[in-house]
Amino acid sequence: MARIVAGEGRVTVLRLLQRWPDRYAVLAYTTTGAYGTTAVVGYVPVPGVPDPSLLDVAARHRPALMYGSTGTEGFAEACWLISVGWSARTVPKPGTLELRHAAWTLEADGTVELGGSMYGHDRLHFGRFSLTDPELMNRARALLDPS
Repeated sequence: MARIVAGEGRVTVLRLLQRWPDRYAVLAYTTTGAYGTTAVVGYVPVPGVPDPSLLDVAARHRPALMYGSTGTEGFAEACWLISVGWSARTVPKPGTLELRHAAWTLEADGTVELGGSMYGHDRLHFGRFSLTDPELMNRARALLDPS
């Protein structure tokens, strides 16, 4: 059974090309813990779209070439996922939703302890992300709507 992590605060939601050339997902990034030391990255479930495995999406980008390894399973993939969220927040592309304050829950597929600071975070929770407000959830899902 997945562990539930919940919080509220700033949430960045983006459309992510997860498999070339045309399979997209909606990704959400936020933080929790003292001063945001824990990154939270999750996929937003969209009806009719298969749920992605975030570590598999990250692994396809060969993140160990950039981040190396600490011996912690999933370290490089966690760094890549954090980088995607952090980058979307710092330099948002058109269509990115920047929610200044939103309540959320994450059904965590896992947690990676980084063993040091990466983009200001020392751990990552990842999994299935939901916004508590149904209107915000619909806006997030709409990122995959081409119209």
